[in-house]
Amino acid sequence: MTPGERAFVAWLCEQRAGLAVDADKAYLLESRLAPLARREGFGSVGELLQALRDREEEQLVWSVVEAMAQRDAIFLRDPPVFALLRDQVLPRLARQREGEAIRVWCAAAGSGQEVYSLAMMLADAPIAGARVELFASELAERQLEKAQSGLYTQFEVQRGLPARMLVRHFEKTDEAFTLSARIRQMVRWRRVNLIDDLSRLGQFDVVVCRQVLPAMTPDARSRALAGLTGATASGGCLVLDAGCETPAGYRPLGVAGVFAAEAEARAAA
Repeated sequence: MTPGERAFVAWLCEQRAGLAVDADKAYLLESRLAPLARREGFGSVGELLQALRDREEEQLVWSVVEAMAQRDAIFLRDPPVFALLRDQVLPRLARQREGEAIRVWCAAAGSGQEVYSLAMMLADAPIAGARVELFASELAERQLEKAQSGLYTQFEVQRGLPARMLVRHFEKTDEAFTLSARIRQMVRWRRVNLIDDLSRLGQFDVVVCRQVLPAMTPDARSRALAGLTGATASGGCLVLDAGCETPAGYRPLGVAGVFAAEAEARAAA
């Protein structure tokens, strides 16, 4: 890839998804885009990008952006976060909501491991008095399709998933594992771009968004964070990456990256 081609990809990713791509990392760009070029029938990444300029084809544009937005996905990432949600946050919300549904949104949920970890956790240990509705979103269409299919390789299920959960909730199919329909049906999916207006999505009691904000440009990160905090209901909980600073109007909840809205802090006091 030429420097101009790499700069074009970086610009495209920033414009469409707020993604910060280092144009100097030639190997990373090539390794991400070469499989896409082959899949689309091009002889090289250069041919793919030239076609992108010539055709201005939206599907191809998003395929490039999605290829550069790949994230590392595992089940039950950071177990203390899930334990805090199960043992403290959700029971407290159940008491506060008094029978109303608790709405949980996993934003930028990738191929589904995080939100399905929550679903399996709730199926195995229901929260007394809690009616939890799970929502998930993803920008990349291929990731969205994979997540909705619930189909994972042996390598993927070995990453973070306890054996008891694998046996209980997955069915072995050839060399892959299929998540049970019961768990998949607990989650409602939609395509969402975090730099768009998120107010149309409504309010959620728990908002989870990890592995995405650090990969964004500063402006896009600020816009996305404003949307995420705006989507968190009064008295709700926001789960971000461990290294994120405490957002205005929130306080840490004892586990890195988990924050309670000030209204929740007053109720707890």
